[in-house]
Amino acid sequence: MPDTVSFRLNGQPVRISVAPDRTLLWVLRTDLGLTGTKFGCGIVQCGACTVLVDHRAVRSCSVDVKSVQGTDVVTIEGLASDGKLHPIQEAFMAHDALQCGFCTPGMILTAYDFLRRHPNPTREEVIAGMDDNLCRCGAHVRIVDAILAAATAMRGGSPS
Repeated sequence: MPDTVSFRLNGQPVRISVAPDRTLLWVLRTDLGLTGTKFGCGIVQCGACTVLVDHRAVRSCSVDVKSVQGTDVVTIEGLASDGKLHPIQEAFMAHDALQCGFCTPGMILTAYDFLRRHPNPTREEVIAGMDDNLCRCGAHVRIVDAILAAATAMRGGSPS
């Protein structure tokens, strides 16, 4: 029996009737057409499905949609503001921190949560903070560089 679930998605109210045990990942991708959130492993191991729920990075493959009732959900499509990319997105582009791009949305949203909690991280802290997100292409060094540059930009400095 479908339930009605209401939440804010990328700043807009959403009200959807779905099976309550359906995962947020599939609601976002198939019901709402937001394909930036990727299905990677389905077992909370790779991070490709990461979204923000009330500013915290969560793996949408393991979250029942009913658990986001009344929350604020942000996908990669909603991170930019007023047509301007977020500094993390800009840094990923500037540092070529992607190859195939499949892991990129999850990496960026995980980095957003990490930098929210650690605004002035060391390289080692970034590596540890991003350890649970996998890049199969091997762009990890450029990803770490991008996150460090984004941290500087978000603190008002000039990113390198």
